[in-house]
Parts: sequence; structure tokens; C-alpha cells
Amino acid sequence: MPTCMIENFLSNYSNKFVSRYFVLAIDLLVVFASFVVACLLRFNLHIAEVNWPLYKYFLLTLLGCRLACFLYFRSYAGIVRHTSIEDASAIFKAISFGSLFTIAISLLLTQITKNALFYIPFSILIIEYFISLSFIVASRFLVKNMYKALIANAPGEKVDVLIYGAGILGILTKNTLLRNRHKKYNILGFIDENSSLTFKSVEGVRVFSQEEAIKRFVTPREPEDIEVMLAIHHIKPTRKSQIVKTFLQHGIVVKIVPSVYERLEGRLLRPEEIRSIKIEDLLGRDPIQIDNQKIGRQMSKKVALVTGAAGSIGSEIVRQLVHFKPKVLILLDQSESGLYDLESELRQQFQALLAHTTLLVQVADVTDETRIRQIFGEYTPHFIFHAAAYKHVPLMEMHPYEALKVNVFGTKIMADLAVELGVERFVMVSTDKAVNPTNVMGATKRLAEMYVQSLNNRFPSATRFIVTRFGNVLGSNGSVVPLFQKQIQAGGPITVTHPEVIRYFMTIPEACQLVLEAATMGQGGEVFVFDMGEPIKIDDLAQKMIQLSGLRIDKDIKIVYTGLRPGEKLYEELLSDKEHTLPTYHPKIQIAQVQSLPFSELTSLLQSLRKALREGDKTNMVAYLKILVPEFMSNNSVYEQLDNLEVFPDYESTR
Repeated sequence: MPTCMIENFLSNYSNKFVSRYFVLAIDLLVVFASFVVACLLRFNLHIAEVNWPLYKYFLLTLLGCRLACFLYFRSYAGIVRHTSIEDASAIFKAISFGSLFTIAISLLLTQITKNALFYIPFSILIIEYFISLSFIVASRFLVKNMYKALIANAPGEKVDVLIYGAGILGILTKNTLLRNRHKKYNILGFIDENSSLTFKSVEGVRVFSQEEAIKRFVTPREPEDIEVMLAIHHIKPTRKSQIVKTFLQHGIVVKIVPSVYERLEGRLLRPEEIRSIKIEDLLGRDPIQIDNQKIGRQMSKKVALVTGAAGSIGSEIVRQLVHFKPKVLILLDQSESGLYDLESELRQQFQALLAHTTLLVQVADVTDETRIRQIFGEYTPHFIFHAAAYKHVPLMEMHPYEALKVNVFGTKIMADLAVELGVERFVMVSTDKAVNPTNVMGATKRLAEMYVQSLNNRFPSATRFIVTRFGNVLGSNGSVVPLFQKQIQAGGPITVTHPEVIRYFMTIPEACQLVLEAATMGQGGEVFVFDMGEPIKIDDLAQKMIQLSGLRIDKDIKIVYTGLRPGEKLYEELLSDKEHTLPTYHPKIQIAQVQSLPFSELTSLLQSLRKALREGDKTNMVAYLKILVPEFMSNNSVYEQLDNLEVFPDYESTR
């Protein structure tokens, strides 16, 4: 068939379906023809020997029984081009029960009337049974194969595919791809790690081991000539990472198929739902799981306040809190546009859940004590999730005033008011950059940790202060992944500060789950750290992102090394040398045993630090910060000179 005719046919009829009653009529016509053929075969093709005046009543009886069973089993209702084993099973049931009913009626009438004229020869019914069953089922699959042939010969991009996984999801993926009208997918084979399946076939497609598939199909081809789709229901992140890495070494980007359990009604709906592997799929560890019931019990009918609610971490905390149905959920941030967007999203996506929760938006600055006091007094929160902070390392190195104002004194205002007004729990979001800090941002977060801990020690029967400390968050505002994505979209280059820089990574949902778990787990004064698996080299991350975009390193996108930025260090730590951990009931969460200054001493030093802020002298600010956080040693920064001073301005004590 010419290409233009195929294209016109598919365009005009691909979304149209034959009437099911037309299919029913065809099935009855097949029964009619099968009965006639059965009669002829029964009498050795001697037409004259067939008692047609009598047999026409036999035929009507058979057609009536067949029609009743076709209607009952709905064997005619399936879409012929998508005929499956289930459709063939329905046809088998309808034909079988139709024959049984015909035999039963024939025997019953014969016995009642004692008249042999009502007896339909079993030999005719058996022959008709097999002919009807064979022809009806065969006709379905014939039409299906003809349609598949048309699709296969249709114009459009042609793609060779290997499907990793020969289970249910792999089979669904194969069938979905073969039904795609816009691309011609040639299924080269399945890859499966079950050795008992190797070199066998599943629905006509051969199964290979990974090594054999690479040898046969990957090595001889150019990377752009083949696609690999990962279609496994349950796979460990470490194994997924290994599979992707293996194919990336051959220049092939693996795509992932959503689990069948994620799909409505348990099946893959569209080829477009098959997506490329994302960098968060390759963290190489199992995702964190939280005790939803415990969180729900504690949050129910409570007032929760989230600072920094418009940020990437704060907004995800809000989204997760909505599911636990607090009585009131307060979104606090100084970004009015960010709050507006978040509120619109929540009211659109969580309309049913918000029927149980009052959502309040408050535009406010955490450093404005008067405004925060007003909000606390009006709504009396039980839980505070403090995510408001400046976190950009180089910018805060240039602006220590803002880092101290928000990260330290903004936290102090929030924490002091929490104690004063009887807040039950105060959960502070911290960072691994607070461990042995080499920059102003990390030091301010460590100082904030110290202050809330000192408050917890000073007022042990009041608010429970809890700190959560984790590493870099994939996709958060200002993080490396969105930056690399923008650089790749712009055609490069990707800028990496140093080839040996390593970082711990987690996803935004994981980070926020840790915060919620800590809120219910903590008894007060803890610094919770998360088992984040193995650290990832930023250089490797950049290379994987280039490859996952279907591009080639150095040929399509270059990687440029720019040198460490002010305050940046080669590797981050979750614990300092002086810190140890205690286990919790959650295998992924530990408690860091950290040192802190007494509340009275810390308060006195903070007054001197506040004075330095009023004077506006950056050097004095950072000097006092180094007094308060003695492990703070600047790196690649103008403040390195302060590390070697024995006496600091206006401070009598030596280090």
C-alpha cells in the first residue's frame, strides 16, 4: 500500500471503531457459515443428503443460543484491533456455552416429545463448534495484525528499542509502543536479569541478558539509533543507578516507565508517560519513609506555622502538612508573589483536603519582631517549621550583615517568641554547611543551631527545639541542578568550580519528610542528621546531566572549571570531628551530639554581635561570628585573615 494511502487511512480511521453490533452480526454470520460447512462435512459433501427443511430449524436454534451467549459474555464488545487473550477467552466461553445450551435444548425436546426430529446430531455441533471458534478468534487476530502492519509501515520516525524488564510492566510497555501512530517502534528484545527467561520469548519478543543485549544490539549501533526503556515495578535505587550508568557508558540515555501501580486502573495509558531518567533517580539509595500516622495524630487539630513558606523547602513542607489536616496552616514569607503562587496552587490541587484546614497567608519578615509577635498572638501556633534563611554561600560571603540579620537574629526572634507564647515545638531547618563552617552562611546557621539548643537547655519545660541538618537539596532554588539545566539548555558550557568537589544530595520531598519526622520524634535539643548515602562528585553530576539530556560531553556541551568560590570547600560534612551520633527508631535518622555555649554566655556575645551589625563593619561582624563559632575557619575568602588573629576587636578574651 503506498505511503500516502497508509497515512490517509491512519489519519481518517485510527480513532474510529467499528460498531460492536456490526461485529456481532459478523460473528453470527460466521456461525451460519460454520453450520452449513459442518452439515456438508457430516454428509461427505453430498448436498442432496442434507435435510435442509429440517436443518434450518436446527440452525435457528443454534443461532438463538449463540446470540444469547454472545450478548451475555459481551464477546463482540472488544476493540478488534486491540484483541487480547481476555477477548479470546470471552469468545471461547460464549461459543462453548452456546454449544452446551444447544445440546441441552435438543436433548430436552427429544426426551419430552419422544420425537427424534428434535435431535441435532452431535457430530454437526462439534464440527460447527471448532469451525466457529477458530474463525471468530482468527478473524479478530487477523484484523489486529493487519492494523499492526499498517502502523509498522506508517511514515514517521523509526526507533529501535530494548525494554529492560520482561514482566507485566515490560509487556504493557511493548504493547503501548507498538500502538503508537507517531513513531514506529521496533522492539529488538527484552532484557531481564532472571536467567530462567534468557533466550526465551515473551509475546513473540526474545529475552536477553544485559551482557548479550549490549553485545548484539548496543555495541554495533550508534547511540542515537537505539533506546533503552526501564520497565520494572520494584527496583532498588542502587541497581537502577548501575543500569543507567552501564548504558550511559555506551552513550545511551535510559528512559523510565512509570510503575503500573502508579497508573489509574493499573495500566500504562500513553507513550508520552515514558520519561527520561532524572538525576534524582540516581541517588543510589532507598528513599526515606516516614511514620504518617504518628505525624497525623500530632498535627490533627493543631495550628502549624511555616516560615520561608514560599521557598523550595518551605513550600514542600506546606504541601506535605496539608495531607495531615492541621486545624490552621499559616504560610509566612516576605515574598508576596511567591506566597500568592503557592496559595493558588494549594487551593487548586488540595481543594478537598483544605476543607479540613484553614489556610492563612501572612506576608511578613522574620526579623520584624513587632509583626511576628502580632501573628503569634493572633493565631497561637502549636508547631513552627522555621525554613526562612539566606543560603547562597558566595552572596552571603559578600553580605554578612544580611546573613546574620536573617539567619541568626531572625531565628532568635522566632525562637524567643516561641518560648514566650508557649509554642509546643519549634523545628529549625539547618544545613550540613553548619558543620566545620568555612563560610559566613554556614557559620550563621551553626550559630542559629546553638541558640535554639541553648534555649531548649535554659527552658526545658517550655518549647521543644529541634534541629534538622541535611545536605544539598536537588532542584531547590539556587542549587546546582537547576543551574546545570539552564546551562545545558543554553548550549553550555557547564561551570563546575573544581573537579574534586563532592556533595551529599537528597530530594526536596525527602528533606521535608525528615523535617516532619523530626517534629514528631524530637524530645527537645536534638540535632537530627540524615543518612544520605554516598556523596556525589559535582563533576560526575554534570557529566550525567549532559548524557541524560542526550548530548555528548565536550562535543555538544563542555565542562569548564572556574575555581572554588569564596567560602566554598571541596567536601561537606554532616558531623564535625567533635560530634558523635546516637541512633533513633528510624534507621535513616540519627541524633548528633553537638556542643553549645550556655544560654547566658551566648546571649551576652550576641549583644556584642548585634552592636557590630549596627556599626556596619563587615570585619567586626565576621570576627564576632568566629568567636561564637570557634570551628569557623574561612576558605578562599577575604576573611581568612581573621583566622590567625589572637585578639579580636573590642573583645578581651583570646581564642
